[in-house]
Amino acid sequence: MIKDSILIDILKDQVKPALGCTEPAAVALAVARAKELMTENVIDLHITVNNNILKNGMSVGIPGAKERGLDFAAALAIHAAKSEYGLEVFKDVDQDSISKALRLVEKGSIIVDLDKSKSNLFIQVIAKGEMETSKVIIENAHTNIVFASIDDRIVLDTRNSTDPAGENGLNDLKFSIMDYSIRDLIEFIDEVPADYLEFIQTGIDMNLKLAQVGLMEDLGLGMGKHYMEKANDIDKKAKAYTVAASEARMTGYPLPVMSSAGSGNHGLVAIIPLSIVGSELDYEDEKIRKAVALSHLVTIFVKVQLGALSPVCGCAVAAGLGCSAGITYLKGGTSEQIESSIVNMIAGVSGMFCDGAKIGCAYKLGISVDAAVDASSMALQGMRIPPDNGILGATAEESIANLARVSTEGMSNTDPVILDIMMSKC
Repeated sequence: MIKDSILIDILKDQVKPALGCTEPAAVALAVARAKELMTENVIDLHITVNNNILKNGMSVGIPGAKERGLDFAAALAIHAAKSEYGLEVFKDVDQDSISKALRLVEKGSIIVDLDKSKSNLFIQVIAKGEMETSKVIIENAHTNIVFASIDDRIVLDTRNSTDPAGENGLNDLKFSIMDYSIRDLIEFIDEVPADYLEFIQTGIDMNLKLAQVGLMEDLGLGMGKHYMEKANDIDKKAKAYTVAASEARMTGYPLPVMSSAGSGNHGLVAIIPLSIVGSELDYEDEKIRKAVALSHLVTIFVKVQLGALSPVCGCAVAAGLGCSAGITYLKGGTSEQIESSIVNMIAGVSGMFCDGAKIGCAYKLGISVDAAVDASSMALQGMRIPPDNGILGATAEESIANLARVSTEGMSNTDPVILDIMMSKC
């Protein structure tokens, strides 16, 4: 066993395929499980979610369909979803299931409510048939089913367990990354044998495939194509590819992406810029995979402190930090320079908030890639924003902790205000 093999386990747990935006997919996953518990058809659904799930599920495209919204995602799950698919729950969607889902929504059989008291990720589904009622709850992570029942019989309940993630504890595994420092993560990437990271290539190939779709087809506003036309250097090409992939994903193109720390868009930022820069500069595949793996680890390190869903844009302040660290590593930066790139990113993008999943996220990803490249370039030139600036700390770890505190404590009322603005337009 290699030293610190727990980090490989964390990577494999937190870097997974996702089809479509993860919030509608998580709701569909809960509905699929509720449906599977029953021996009869679902007639009515009552879904309760927290601020972030509702915010991220309002405007984003559903894979294979033109329709949007959590009610449609839930209806689609009744007719074309299996819980065993996880976050690829929509992969069996076809025109027949779309038509059936639309009829169910039109009948008013699906109710989606907001529970403002739930600050963490929360999805509750109550499914009713003629005779049966099932209930499923997901908490804290998009695939973390903590409760399931059919009528009065409880099938699963880990809500008050000492092992809240269930029998295998996988959803708790990510928190083990806090036992490491940023330098520990870099040292691990330096020393890990190349064959242990071969699985990272699957994510690179998957995300580049969607980027190519975004560049070739007429999707969304055409932001990816716009940036590609102006891409006069490697960094601009990396930005164009990332934006194109996000635009395709946010419009509901039916191809999966490799996520990072529970988010598909995080995965695009954590992977695509590094793969483009690495290939354009003729770095060996092994070096690129190591840089991408570091990008994932830093993204996870930040994300576990921010929470699964937060008021700040994780594509910028989590995956963006990972991307900058990975670029710096790829270009031969020292541990100190990699840490400096993280600090520089926090100094620049810490104020970007999340106003839900939608096509405009592609633009935010473009900004994140620009910032990551700049933060890395500054670090490689020996520049580091000093700790007397704003929320920055003396170390990268301190700076990340301060960023998380601003998000969790200082922005506690941000999500309700954003959601109120969004819902006023409905």
